[in-house]
Amino acid sequence: MTKYRIIIVFLFTGVILLIFLNIASGSVTIPLKDIFGSIFNGEVSRETYRYIILEYRLPKAFTAVITGSGLAVSGMLMQTLFRNPLAGPYVLGLSSGASLGVAIIIMGASVFGGGFAAVMLSKWSLVIASSLGSFFVLMAVMLASVKLRDTMAILIIGLMFASLTAAVVSVLSYFSPAANLQQYVFWSFGSLGNLSWPEVGILSIFWLTGMILAVSCIKNLNTLLLGEPYAKSLGVSIRRNRFKIILATSILAGSITAFAGPIAFVGLAVPHLIRQILPVNNHRILLPAVILGGAALMLICDIVAQLPGKEFTLPINAITSLIGAPVVIWLLVRKRKFMF
Repeated sequence: MTKYRIIIVFLFTGVILLIFLNIASGSVTIPLKDIFGSIFNGEVSRETYRYIILEYRLPKAFTAVITGSGLAVSGMLMQTLFRNPLAGPYVLGLSSGASLGVAIIIMGASVFGGGFAAVMLSKWSLVIASSLGSFFVLMAVMLASVKLRDTMAILIIGLMFASLTAAVVSVLSYFSPAANLQQYVFWSFGSLGNLSWPEVGILSIFWLTGMILAVSCIKNLNTLLLGEPYAKSLGVSIRRNRFKIILATSILAGSITAFAGPIAFVGLAVPHLIRQILPVNNHRILLPAVILGGAALMLICDIVAQLPGKEFTLPINAITSLIGAPVVIWLLVRKRKFMF
């Protein structure tokens, strides 16, 4: 246990250091003393540094922590529930539902045009549309989870919903003007730097709610690893527990997609990375490690995406896969087994 605590403390320290490195990096490199001066209301060499840090880079760093940790925990919940190492936070079709909602809004704006387009293409309209799309898919999956006893059938239904919504998005994209299609593609890249402090606060509320639900499932998650028949013999309500896990995943992944866009790979990769570092199946140990690991990976990807010293940033969605995939492949080939 002491060894695991040391690793978790190491991860926590790494996240703190990465937050400061993330704030310092960008088109303008900001000295560490100015970062502390801005955060703690001290002296800074330039007042523009204070504005950049407090109004842009600090919210972005918090968004990276929330996004990375939320997606990582969602992936861990799905992998445990379905006992499938390839399951991720979007396996239930939440991302596709959110994409459909945004696609409908953007295509609707292209149809009606004028003032309606200006309203419909506002930032909050895209957030609401994304949330509603995820919500409707969630309701469909929830209804299926009540009707079905087989957990794997729910996984298949989630994949079918994802395919169905993706097909509708493809049809809408085919008839969309180039400008609207480009806007939809830009949204699908994902972004961490577009949130203000009030928006970060709203996202944090959803994150906290999802995390509380995830923590309440820890005991039953450990039991589910032994199989559903054994869990039932211990008095675990499979349907109620499954409902809580799906709800926690939906709140975390759905809210993150609504505010930051569909960010791939993190939820799938981080649980495997953490299991390679901490070869245990006890979720009381895995959960805090996965939270910290997800936050650390997202901060690293955001630092790389900013291309320090350059005036432009790369799509965060591309960076998460470019950095994470080779690392996971290397670790799995080296260990030669899934810790699951």
